[in-house]
Amino acid sequence: MSRPEAFAGLPDWAAWIAQDASGTWWAYEVQPQEYDSGWYENELGRYRQIGESEPNPDWRSTLKSVRKD
Repeated sequence: MSRPEAFAGLPDWAAWIAQDASGTWWAYEVQPQEYDSGWYENELGRYRQIGESEPNPDWRSTLKSVRKD
C-alpha cells in the first residue's frame, strides 16, 4: 500500500512525523524518543525538518506513524 496523499512529500525513508514545542515538524526514519521540548532520533536513523507552524503546547500528541505498508 502506498503512503497516504497527505504524506506524499515526505522522504521515502520517513516512517514517523512529529512536531516539537516550537512548531517545527520533523520526519524520522525510526520512532523518535521524547525529550523536554521535542523529539530525538537517538542516532539510530535519519531525520529531516519538513515544516514549520505555530508553537504547539500539545506537541507530545503529534507523533504519528506514516509507514508504508
